[in-house]
Amino acid sequence: MTTGLHTIIYPVKDLAAAKSVFSALLETEPYVDESYYVGFRVAGQDVGLDPNGHAKGLTGPVPFWHVSDIEARLGALVDAGAEVLQDLQDVGGGRLIASVKDADGNLVGLLQDPAA
Repeated sequence: MTTGLHTIIYPVKDLAAAKSVFSALLETEPYVDESYYVGFRVAGQDVGLDPNGHAKGLTGPVPFWHVSDIEARLGALVDAGAEVLQDLQDVGGGRLIASVKDADGNLVGLLQDPAA
């Protein structure tokens, strides 16, 4: 089951410059500010900046669908013809993510919070 799109991750090459732009856009400071990830939260939406995103195959912003069973959803997407870009990974605190590419090259992210 999905609870919808609540997270979008942008691959960035210059984390400091991107952080400045998104701080201006969102009119807030990040709630996570690390060398490997910067995250903003505004009106229930998470916006993340990933300086390693391009190396992971991300070619643009990736919407992350929040799901209750990431393994099942990832398997269903692969069975439907999607190609895994980033296999299941714990990104801290039990939060799991994965991403795939569909036949048209569209990127789809999956995210499971530890409480799910």
